[in-house]
Amino acid sequence: MIYSIFSLILNLAAGLLATVCLLRIYMQYHRISMSLGSGNPLSSFIFAASNWLVLPLRKKLPPLGRVDTSSLVAAYLIVLVKTTLLWIFSGLMGEWAMLFLIAVFALLTLSITALSWLIIAYALLSLVRADSDLSFVLEQMVNPLLNPIRRFIPLLGGIDLSPIAFLLILQILEVVLRYVEQSI
Repeated sequence: MIYSIFSLILNLAAGLLATVCLLRIYMQYHRISMSLGSGNPLSSFIFAASNWLVLPLRKKLPPLGRVDTSSLVAAYLIVLVKTTLLWIFSGLMGEWAMLFLIAVFALLTLSITALSWLIIAYALLSLVRADSDLSFVLEQMVNPLLNPIRRFIPLLGGIDLSPIAFLLILQILEVVLRYVEQSI
């Protein structure tokens, strides 16, 4: 029971921090304004939650093109620490080298989960047509993902089915990822 509670709290905290780092990468990659004066309601939260880890790494790790490597390494380190702690407390310690690979799969799974929640939030806000800064930012974040699908799936009675199609693609990716992870 104590392990389950510890695991729940650790998964929540690490998942939130790593997701913030992944959001930071994603928003910078798509050039979504993250300046504090831009009206982006997520930017101050993202900076407050991740600067403590990302900024020191940024001094050592230059970006690769439009990819913020310091945020990627920060997300990986968070997931690696979480995985290590859960591994130690579970008592199922084995080969330490596998831990790094397990953390990669955990980060990929977290990325798929974060994208799924992003699409769900966008779809819910689009149903109520909320004209807010958050819905504008979500639209900027989701449109690069949904636009290729929208070319193949037209509106059906005024309803955009591309979020459902993208969620299906994410679920398929997650199944494939789990299969690959289990085969290793």
